[in-house]
Amino acid sequence: MPTSIELEVVSATQVVSHSSDRASPPPTIVSGAQHGGDTPSRPLTFHLAFLSLVLMVLVASLDTTMLSVALPIITRQLHGSNIEAFWAGLAYILLVAITQPLYTTFSDVTGRKIPLYIAFTLFATGAVIFATAHSMPLLVLGRAVQGLGGGGLDVLNEIILADLTTLKERPLYMGLMAVPMGVGTVAGPIIGAAFAHDASWRWIGWINLPMVGASAALAVVFLRLRPIRASMRQLDFIGMTAFALGCPAVAVPLSIAGPDNPWSSVQILLPLITGFVLLGGLVVYEARPENALFPYRVFRSRSAKVMTITGFLHGLILNPMFYWPPLFFQAVTFATPLRSAVLVLPLCCSLVAAILAAGFLVDLTRKTRLLSWLAWGLLTPGLGLFSLCDARTSLVESIVFQILTGTGIGTLFTVSPLVMQASGTSPDDQGLAVGILVSIRLFGGLIGLALASTVFSLAFASSIRSNGAVSVDAVVKQDPSAAVAFIPELVESRAREEISRSYLDTMRIIWYVLSGLSGLGLIKSFGMEEVSLETEEIGRQHIE
Repeated sequence: MPTSIELEVVSATQVVSHSSDRASPPPTIVSGAQHGGDTPSRPLTFHLAFLSLVLMVLVASLDTTMLSVALPIITRQLHGSNIEAFWAGLAYILLVAITQPLYTTFSDVTGRKIPLYIAFTLFATGAVIFATAHSMPLLVLGRAVQGLGGGGLDVLNEIILADLTTLKERPLYMGLMAVPMGVGTVAGPIIGAAFAHDASWRWIGWINLPMVGASAALAVVFLRLRPIRASMRQLDFIGMTAFALGCPAVAVPLSIAGPDNPWSSVQILLPLITGFVLLGGLVVYEARPENALFPYRVFRSRSAKVMTITGFLHGLILNPMFYWPPLFFQAVTFATPLRSAVLVLPLCCSLVAAILAAGFLVDLTRKTRLLSWLAWGLLTPGLGLFSLCDARTSLVESIVFQILTGTGIGTLFTVSPLVMQASGTSPDDQGLAVGILVSIRLFGGLIGLALASTVFSLAFASSIRSNGAVSVDAVVKQDPSAAVAFIPELVESRAREEISRSYLDTMRIIWYVLSGLSGLGLIKSFGMEEVSLETEEIGRQHIE
């Protein structure tokens, strides 16, 4: 079974497809070599363009995983609060979630390269602001600017992969993308902890620059995608505005609700209701525009609808699982940042191995439905078992729980995008479909982090204030918002056992919620249909 297609021989038969431009000629496709035939190797330009995508995935993966283990030390050094610590992560995810569908629709109308160059520039600028920050607000600003660029890097690498490959061969290349994700996911926590503990956390920002520079240079020189002609007037500006305003209107009140901002207060209810109205109105409005931000034609099949719901649930679980396990090991087992990074390696390694294995399994079997059921079936008990972890949990038990969870999360990374692209969408819409799924997953991740921060703040405040031990450190008992910044000081605290119990009780609630969400995903996954991955058609923005 060959794994490549010679795209340069297509010129004799290629016809331009404009499915998103109704004024252009009827949509047609470009066919590759027959699967199983004698196919020449791809040109060097393809491999170097693919290397640019690999570096994008590596940068995004490292950046996501380096910060969480270093955050307690950063928060303490910059005298930040619990809310500021959460916003250091949430600001990035918020801007990524807002910008991903914008990058998707811009790239579908104007071509991929200009939005990609903008993403590179913003991400590098944000990394510099982060690395030079001397206060938590400035650090949060740096993360926000990085998020403006990170949204493009995260979604465009998957969209461009759809441009470069046919659906028939794509499972293999998606599996290969697990390699840079694996390096970033496994090495990220260790590098972040080493920088924060033994060097300077500022290197978490500086380390991004050479990789971004190399990826951008390769993209400029070798990513030769077919240009398209379109007008900016085709963009769904009303839909983009509603989404850009609705996302923060929902996420911000969810993240700041707590003892100081009760759920019944105007500052929580007003933006929350406004956000739901905007997003609800967006769902209704998107049936009207010809080039909608979220076109209805992408969600036409039953499997596409199921992937939309389960993709959102996947995001709700994914981002908290990147953020909370390192803090759990630091706060409950008194591990150092570096030790906590090592302790979450089973989760990271199993996640990456599952992405790689799922890609090869789909390429071999051409089936996706059973793998999706298996993923949710492993993830649900894995998350539930996390709630049993405490300071006495053996290393073997911890590894098993993490492997179950990581395998479920990782398998969904490969299966869900393939099902979304194969669910009745035309070749021209496959990049759009995967971009929408990634955006929905990131929006779920944004809501997941916001809800988890609120649950943590409320539950920790209640637990620590009801703690009967007189010796509980006053700084934590009087100001629970300092909980994250206080984690590095637990080892020297006279009341570390009492405080640790409050962290444990609080994090168990998070595991319960995540396990319930995963159970809902398992139920919904039974509604998907088996899809065909046999098409050899490519869309209009293919490599030249």
